Amino acid sequence: MAYLLSFGIVAALFLASISLYRYGNIPRQHILVTLSVLTAWCFSFLIVFSIPLDITSTLYRQCVEEHRPTPAPNATNTSAAANVTPPPQCQEPWGMVPASVFPNLWRIIYWSSQFLTWLIMPLMQSYLKAGDFTVKGKLKSALIENAIYYGSYLFICGVLLIYIAVKGESLDWQKLKAIASSASNTWGLFLLILLLGYALVEVPRSLWNNAKPGFALQYAYFKAAKLSTEKAEAEEHVDDILESLQGLSRVIPNNHELRPCLETIMRKVPIELQERASRNFARTGGSGMGATSSTILPSEKALVRIHKQVIKSLQTLQRTEALWSVQVQTVLHLEDVAKNIHSSERRFKSEFPRQRTQLERICYSATLQWYWECLLKAPFLKAMCVLTATMSAMVVWSELTFFSRRPVLSIFANVIYVAKESYDFFTIEVFSMVVLCYFFYCTYSTILRIRFLNLYYLAPHHQTNEHSLIFSGMLLCRLTPPMCLNFLGLIHMDTHIIPNRIMETVYTQIMGHMDVIGIISNGFNIYFPMCMLAFCLATWFSLGSRALNALGFQQFLQNETIATELVQEGKDLIAREKRRRQRAEEAMARRRDFNRTDQVLGSDYLSKYRSGGTGGLASSRTPADGLLRDGDGSFDYAAVASSSALGVPRSLSEEINDRFGVSTQVQVGFRDPDYEAEHDGRIVGPPPRGLFDDV
Repeated sequence: MAYLLSFGIVAALFLASISLYRYGNIPRQHILVTLSVLTAWCFSFLIVFSIPLDITSTLYRQCVEEHRPTPAPNATNTSAAANVTPPPQCQEPWGMVPASVFPNLWRIIYWSSQFLTWLIMPLMQSYLKAGDFTVKGKLKSALIENAIYYGSYLFICGVLLIYIAVKGESLDWQKLKAIASSASNTWGLFLLILLLGYALVEVPRSLWNNAKPGFALQYAYFKAAKLSTEKAEAEEHVDDILESLQGLSRVIPNNHELRPCLETIMRKVPIELQERASRNFARTGGSGMGATSSTILPSEKALVRIHKQVIKSLQTLQRTEALWSVQVQTVLHLEDVAKNIHSSERRFKSEFPRQRTQLERICYSATLQWYWECLLKAPFLKAMCVLTATMSAMVVWSELTFFSRRPVLSIFANVIYVAKESYDFFTIEVFSMVVLCYFFYCTYSTILRIRFLNLYYLAPHHQTNEHSLIFSGMLLCRLTPPMCLNFLGLIHMDTHIIPNRIMETVYTQIMGHMDVIGIISNGFNIYFPMCMLAFCLATWFSLGSRALNALGFQQFLQNETIATELVQEGKDLIAREKRRRQRAEEAMARRRDFNRTDQVLGSDYLSKYRSGGTGGLASSRTPADGLLRDGDGSFDYAAVASSSALGVPRSLSEEINDRFGVSTQVQVGFRDPDYEAEHDGRIVGPPPRGLFDDV
């Protein structure tokens, strides 16, 4: 019954595609980036989905070996093996596949993942960051950057090889392969300790905090204030670089050989930013911080350097703008929830409702939304917090005790042993899948939220740049094998940790064991659990946040003066954003009303002209000749009529309000999302167009 493996392959491809669609911008990013990231994510998900099937297949083979009858003395091994039927105690698991499937599958996944994460994706990432203007120059820069990167790794490997040679051990291909696998596992396991130590505590705590609307709203205000500061810094950095670019544009003549390179840089800058940079340059006279007053022609290396700076600064600005938009939507939603909790109508009313399809209004009406957001969501999140906290406690205990052979203290190993005694393969598959999915969620959710040196971050709504996508694919390829090896160690199915206990899985035969480099292997079973516990305790007491806060990096800590000030600043920023949106909506409403008035007055004017009822127009009425399409009821005179032509005077205040919006002193009220579908006057326009839509 190999349909479970086929289902796992389809599910892995589906999840990878959905994730890539959510975070990446497929139409705009390069096809090679899309394919490589999709492959990396798909293989990582597939490993998680296939490990339980490998476990049950291994236990089934062990059951057959244990209950196989002893062959007769005069029978050959071949005939005995051919006549042996599986004993009745050993029923094939649901996911049983032929014996040759898993070795080939793991080899394909292993070598493809290693090829992607250590060769293709680093080169691709460096190629995208390069500021050269030719393919050859970009490849050269990428190779130089990766040569420096891999030179450090080769130096470490050389030290290890010298250490092994001094000990007098012979080296061959198998030992070199084992050393490389051990070094990779060592790096992955230490990073896994860091990520799991954070996520095992933070996941239940975040669920509990999200169940408290007041705390979630305060934290959202805090994040909005920090994002606003980052956005302002990114805008200032872009302005400085673009002023330098304006100076170079005035220095380099149009017929110069470097002019095409400069035009290549300028094409990557949005028109709005170019115009703003031109105004700033004209106002400061080229004496700004980022401008250059030199009349010396720059070299090609200088243009390459500023090209790289432009790419990096625009990506940073794009990311901060995307995160700011998402955070504003989050704060507005939390404010709506806080104001709807005590509503007697039990209909969720939003201050800024978004356009919803007819299917959404039917399946998720305002009443259902109120019951979920105001009544059911908090208890559900608290129940999930209790469940995940229990799972985290089980994981931490098993991590601390899985090296114990007798007695067996690991909870996960005991569950597998009990299910194995009764050969309950279904329970083993379900339990392994649940535990692995929790490992998967904890590790990958940390990767999705972590920010390395403020450069790599996965932002939803198609706002993640190509560099961050490639970086996440590299991390998943490097972290998934150690994560699965750690799980096999927790259930005592890694023979290098618990020998002579359970038959070895095909995964460990192909992918290696949870071995580390020989220098630190002797005390690994001591410091590995201690590091896991230390990171969990540090996350529980928020030691990292307190240390960053002491160093000047603002963190959300309760009863802190800086946090309180940032929360108030976030409230003011959101209030300003709400007033801006209110002015934009009122301006759109006035335009719709004005167009509707023009249409009505134009229709009345035309009907009077045709009927001859007023103003002496009867004498000027002519027969219908089709020139005025007087026989066509679909004629729209508003296309040629204007307010001034119809004698409708407009005051200066109306003109100013129509162009620039009304005063900000407006009390913003609630709006029912279902009312929007019933009344034409409540249509809300699409969100503002981003600056980087044309990049």
